Amino acid sequence: MHRIWLMFDPRRVMVALSGFLGVLALLIHFILLSSNRYTWIENGTLPAASAPVGASAPVAAAEMAPLPAGR
Repeated sequence: MHRIWLMFDPRRVMVALSGFLGVLALLIHFILLSSNRYTWIENGTLPAASAPVGASAPVAAAEMAPLPAGR
């Protein structure tokens, strides 16, 4: 494995890798923003019919409710 680092400069490899991952992350986010299903800017909130399963408000409120004092 050390022979690979003798052929390539580690600093350049790390800079290139981080640059590639940053561009990839931006590309994925822009692809999601351009889709109708996963855009989070245009709609703001999801209607109840298209909300993910398990994301209903009563269930979320019950999960966040404090436990009784006896427990």
